[in-house]
Amino acid sequence: MFDGRESSTQTGTQKITFPTNPGDLLADLAHQSIDATNIHAQGTTTLTSQQQQDIVNFEMALSTAQAIDYRAGSLNADGATGGPAVIDALTMPAFYIGINDPLGGNPKGTPFTPVIFSLYNAWANFRSNGNDDRDEGDDRNSRRASILRGQTLFNSKPINITGVAGLNDDLNLTSIPGTCGTCHDSPNVGNHSVSAPLNIGVGDVNSPLDVSYLPVITLQNKTTHEMKTTTDPGRALITGLWKDVGRMKGPILRGLPSRAPYFHNGSADSFADVVDFYNKRFNIGFTAQEKKDLIAFLSTL
Repeated sequence: MFDGRESSTQTGTQKITFPTNPGDLLADLAHQSIDATNIHAQGTTTLTSQQQQDIVNFEMALSTAQAIDYRAGSLNADGATGGPAVIDALTMPAFYIGINDPLGGNPKGTPFTPVIFSLYNAWANFRSNGNDDRDEGDDRNSRRASILRGQTLFNSKPINITGVAGLNDDLNLTSIPGTCGTCHDSPNVGNHSVSAPLNIGVGDVNSPLDVSYLPVITLQNKTTHEMKTTTDPGRALITGLWKDVGRMKGPILRGLPSRAPYFHNGSADSFADVVDFYNKRFNIGFTAQEKKDLIAFLSTL
């Protein structure tokens, strides 16, 4: 769940941590299977233990990634390692809680690297003139070059992170120099590798996205009497903590092209909307070509 309710002590479940994983995940998924059946689906019959286990086994066997880009072709062609068929220990290391955490949460002590994705490094030999305005569906080299440039942008484009609840406030830093990988840090997957719900402003009433279709909720701190307005209280509805207002869990990026609309509230209809949101929210300064390249990359995950 985006608000982390199925991994929270408030719901009788367990926070996902390195020492307790994967047992914590398996137990939380089993609990979620009951809630999904009895509450969401309004089932009238309690799941048996075997049925719970069957659901968990099914969920643990799922993985997703795009296999083909209509212009670039197969995403594991010519040495690339995109797509669901390629599992390489160098490009897809075994996940563990805290892997590549930027704040020192890696339990193995390995330093953080912002180079999150390396799926398309093999396409470095494909060249284009940098202008991808053409519509030819068979312009394979140009498309591959654009995808690689987008991957490089994801790994290296500087982002001045400000006003993000869960980062700036928790670290007491007004500004944090980062990249896309500061939050999407798991190698070649792109989700946050530790439990770190953040509020980047997607649900704010003044979001760069159009959230006018959502209700506006006014909250008041019972101690300080501070007021906040939001379209989604987020994790605060689970923890009851003022600092958690608007905080949500970041999603995995693999399989992203099939999951529009984007963000937890569906406020971005397309990758163009997503890129424009980040560009405006953090004043990144993407050029028109950089936007196209980043969208091309995101469209292959």
